[in-house]
Amino acid sequence: MKLLLDTHIWLWSLLEPERLGAEVRAALQAADTELWLSPVSIWEALMLVERGRLAVDADPITWVEDMVRALPRREAAVTHEVAIESRRVQLPHQDPADRFLAATAAVYQLTLVTADERLLHSRGFAAMANR
Repeated sequence: MKLLLDTHIWLWSLLEPERLGAEVRAALQAADTELWLSPVSIWEALMLVERGRLAVDADPITWVEDMVRALPRREAAVTHEVAIESRRVQLPHQDPADRFLAATAAVYQLTLVTADERLLHSRGFAAMANR
């Protein structure tokens, strides 16, 4: 299984694993699972710190770099194809991070792991619910 982690799933998996549902936890730990992370999630995490919505006890950039290294994963590059697909995916809102994550899942044929109900009810990409 090839899983693209939504920003909150990536952070929860490292900082608050108890917030992950049993199905998601098992999928993340399965030997045959490939974990993927988008650079958009790195950007989004830094924005959360800058806006005071995520408290860290170190320099934000160093902290995010540490979080990236803490989870074995593949990088899902933001390509021209992903940018174009971000306008094709059918989402009920225009949040740029969500659009890029959904488009990344579609382009790379990944399953987006998320607790975001808006993404779970969208079309054009595969999603796994964290419930």
